[in-house]
Amino acid sequence: MENILVLAAVIFLTILSRKFPLSNQSYFLIFIFLCFHTYAAHYTYDGTPFDRWLKENFHAQRSYFDRVVHFLFGLLLAPVLKEVLVRTNRLKGLWIYALPVACVFALSAFFEILEMFVALFGGSAGEDYMGLQGDIYDSQKDMGLGLLGGACTMGWLAWRQKHRHSVPE
Repeated sequence: MENILVLAAVIFLTILSRKFPLSNQSYFLIFIFLCFHTYAAHYTYDGTPFDRWLKENFHAQRSYFDRVVHFLFGLLLAPVLKEVLVRTNRLKGLWIYALPVACVFALSAFFEILEMFVALFGGSAGEDYMGLQGDIYDSQKDMGLGLLGGACTMGWLAWRQKHRHSVPE
């Protein structure tokens, strides 16, 4: 069920690439994120070999790979959103870096709402898909990690841009 999102993303990007091609960097970042998501979807997020290793070696009770992927969502896709937003709008100053972070946060919230509907109407398969693992704040933590990932990337890009122009030649 989770690979439907990957298939939809690939179809969307293929159609979009004809009229609005992205940079190679953006396609690479999307590819990396989709690889992590596909790996997790193959094993289910809480059954990845990485999670088994974590649970065995650090006596963890829950799946943390899910949290890693939510962080990577923001970290890897905020620059893609920055490219799209800068090319389609006249963004200047702080907006170049703040708006992609806000979009990542909004997309994270949208995905969590979709997960909620799948859990509500999908029966036991929907509950497995939701993967709360006993944490009632799972959705909020997932959205927060997407926000943190996006903020880290945009903060680093803003810092790099500022210091690129301040270095004497």
